[in-house]
Amino acid sequence: MFDKKIIHYPYDILGSVAIVKFPMKMKASEKKKFGVRLLNENNSLKTVLEKVGKFSGRLRKMQTNFISGENTKDVLYRENGCIFRFNVDSTYFSPRLSNERREIASLIKNGDEVFVMFAGVSPFSICIGKNSQAKKVYSNEINREANKYGELNIQLNKLKGKVILVPGDVKRVAKKISGFRSLPLPPPTQTPAQLKSIRSSYSQKFSPTQIAFGAEIPKKFDVIVMPRPQLKDSFLKEAFLLSKKGTRIYYYDFGTEEEKKIILEKIHSEAKKAKKKIKILKIKNAGEVGAYRFRLRMDLLVN
Repeated sequence: MFDKKIIHYPYDILGSVAIVKFPMKMKASEKKKFGVRLLNENNSLKTVLEKVGKFSGRLRKMQTNFISGENTKDVLYRENGCIFRFNVDSTYFSPRLSNERREIASLIKNGDEVFVMFAGVSPFSICIGKNSQAKKVYSNEINREANKYGELNIQLNKLKGKVILVPGDVKRVAKKISGFRSLPLPPPTQTPAQLKSIRSSYSQKFSPTQIAFGAEIPKKFDVIVMPRPQLKDSFLKEAFLLSKKGTRIYYYDFGTEEEKKIILEKIHSEAKKAKKKIKILKIKNAGEVGAYRFRLRMDLLVN
């Protein structure tokens, strides 16, 4: 058994990898000792890493250092009947959102078309695809490395055709989806008449979203899931752009109990700018992220 001093170091387990948060200025030899003990106490663990800093930036990357066991940062992780592969340094994944992913999947109705922002390696998208009767789930992520793993995870979970990657900056993607004004053309090696003919042919055979993303994508969605990172921008403008009457939006933000009112005011302000009427269906504390600070989920209905 661990002694009391060792057991207090917090850690997350992702498949066969443990990620530990050590105290500052702790000696490397003590970290190594803890890592070895952790491996000995848990036969399913193969690797122990140290969490060096917090998730940062829009890509939500985390830095880790190798401590003991197999020297790898690739993870194979299972939850909610799904399987995920990812790299802990180059992509974002939080096992603490497992219950949230299951709950969101339970809220999806038969035939819903779902758009997931900030999808990472697509855990929300895949959990919804696997555990609901959604018609299609569209998974948007800006991190190219995460999209590579997202594509792999869609295949691992046998959801190709039901869960569809829509890569890129959500601000640009939302504009493209909501209203194409022109179609992309081949390089200008043809005459104007030839280009016009090609353009007409493209228009007849494919929709704008098929040309841009390789898939038919609706302009509006029944459900929008927003497990957004801790950024200043709310991205509600983009959510309302992709919404219609009856759209349910699951919006995540961060704050204290006292800051809930400010967040709600921000949501109503963005809705007003977008000329959307909304109803707040539910406010939920979806986990602690710091001292007296929570991940908050706001369930919205567009009227």
